[in-house]
Amino acid sequence: MNSPALRLDFGTIRETWLGNIKGDTLAGIVVALALIPEAIAFSIIAGVDPAVGLYASFVICVVIAFAGGRPGMISAATGAMALLMITLVREHGLQYLLAATVLTGILQIIAGYIRLGALMRFVSKSVVTGFVNALAILIFLAQMPEVTNVGWQTYAMVAGGLAIIYILPRLTKAVPSPLVAIVVLTALSMAMGLDIRTVGDMGQLPATLPMFLIPDIPLNFETLAIIFPYSVTLMLVGLLESLMTATIVDELTDTPSDKNRECKGQGVANIAAGFFGGMAGCAMIGQSVINVKSGGRGRLSTLLAGVFLLFMILVLGPWVSQIPMAALVAVMFMVAIGTFNWGSIKNLVQHPKSSSFVMLATVVVTVATHDLAKGVFTGVLLSGIFFAQKVARIVAITSTTSADGRSRDYDVRGQIFFASADSFVGAFDFKEAIDHVRIDVSRAHFWDVSAIAALDKVILKFRREGTQVEVDGLNEASLTMVDKFAMHDKPGALDSLMGH
Repeated sequence: MNSPALRLDFGTIRETWLGNIKGDTLAGIVVALALIPEAIAFSIIAGVDPAVGLYASFVICVVIAFAGGRPGMISAATGAMALLMITLVREHGLQYLLAATVLTGILQIIAGYIRLGALMRFVSKSVVTGFVNALAILIFLAQMPEVTNVGWQTYAMVAGGLAIIYILPRLTKAVPSPLVAIVVLTALSMAMGLDIRTVGDMGQLPATLPMFLIPDIPLNFETLAIIFPYSVTLMLVGLLESLMTATIVDELTDTPSDKNRECKGQGVANIAAGFFGGMAGCAMIGQSVINVKSGGRGRLSTLLAGVFLLFMILVLGPWVSQIPMAALVAVMFMVAIGTFNWGSIKNLVQHPKSSSFVMLATVVVTVATHDLAKGVFTGVLLSGIFFAQKVARIVAITSTTSADGRSRDYDVRGQIFFASADSFVGAFDFKEAIDHVRIDVSRAHFWDVSAIAALDKVILKFRREGTQVEVDGLNEASLTMVDKFAMHDKPGALDSLMGH
């Protein structure tokens, strides 16, 4: 009886794991190569041994491949998370960082169960575009130290890498061009004995498998007080970056993702990372774009990125150490160029000014602070303000007077809430000498306590002038708000208005 559902389930599993074996495998190799120097760099930023970032990237990649909600997305140690760990590591050491990583994972699982992923509905297209453009700029700027004050050989290698990346696909797409660029440039560098910066110059690669360990910390409230603030911040930033990246990969692949499952998956991955000596991580937009651009689509690409990462540092360590940073810089330049939404420049003059302003503000704040969370928060806040202003203006109040001039009917249309409450009150003439006022709100909706307070004020001001007031047409939701929060029918309401 359950066979159709089972067939559908197995079909989905087969599609996400085995539907693109060649593309996922080759993409996983490219991503693994790009992960190594970044994981080392992020470890240095956080103030820990390179093995901490590399182990974290391996564990998170492998776990998120099974537990995540977005096939084809890459998660690992990231710069945004590393910046949040500096003080904790400096003041309390690595063991407290591992404990904070485990707690971060627990909080992210809780966030998944309370469906925090649904909040992505409130992130506007303008914010997403600004986030993408800011990330592209940050990825580009992050490569500048590798091409500043260096010899001509480095510039030649970067230029050669870009040439391979962009020209090879015109000839064949059998192998990802970034992978070819890395292999060719590494071979040239080793054959010619070029004196240029390599992956090995970034830090020592570990030579052993990650081991399961329990953080060596006192299990008491004092420890919790130390790590909890860091874990909350890591949880929020990690989920924000992961959910934003999932949205971008959704658009790149034209496929949906389960945002709440992604929250839980990030949590499980970080718990595993903490118990295997790794730092907290999240989704990586740069590596995710590399994966998609290299042909990766399924969960297999994410799993193999982690497996190849571990294989390369343990088995191919001496060879991987010889990869010139210029080759990886060329790949990241490709990511930056491909990530940036070039159409958004033209849209600045075509889209509404408010949308363009939100996009630009998201870019400026993110790039200025190097904090993706602050940039997105700014964009969401501005989007909310502009939306509230727009909706507040869509309130129309018209009126007609009776033949004898002793009564007036007001017809209210629109959304009454905190932003439109003042204009609602200002539309009524309280000084008009009439006996009766009828307010028809059948085509209006009262959303919050500010709206109910405005209705109270209108009714009480008319009563103060000796005018009888009748309110008709309240819908069920608005009537519930009125019954719960309105004061105009409570004893002493008019005295309260006069006193105010």
